[in-house]
Amino acid sequence: QVQLVESGGGLVQAGGSLRLSCAASARTFSPYAMGWFRQAPGKEREFVAALNQIDGSTYYADSVKGRFTISRDNAKNTVFLQMNSLNSEDTAVYYCAANTRGLLPATRNFDSWGQGTQVTVSS
Repeated sequence: QVQLVESGGGLVQAGGSLRLSCAASARTFSPYAMGWFRQAPGKEREFVAALNQIDGSTYYADSVKGRFTISRDNAKNTVFLQMNSLNSEDTAVYYCAANTRGLLPATRNFDSWGQGTQVTVSS
């Protein structure tokens, strides 16, 4: 089973940027899709962004559209989340996820999860 490890979280001022990384530990890693989710204190986990590994299409939550960008480096088995114009509502633990079983739709079914990385935006 693949292990996903997130990094890049931290404390940033409102209006600032962070780049999260998610590295997969498997020697061979060919997911159908990768995604980012987040969970703020007292709230349910919510979808942030997803990338279809087959056709490269991307999807974003309305709350982050235009500010966040999901991308990949297949050679390094790594997915990124570039976050710009951060605000206090972006404060959450961010989780990386992978669809390794091929359930469809690919960008809505994730079966492997990382441990999360904390992002805190100060106002």
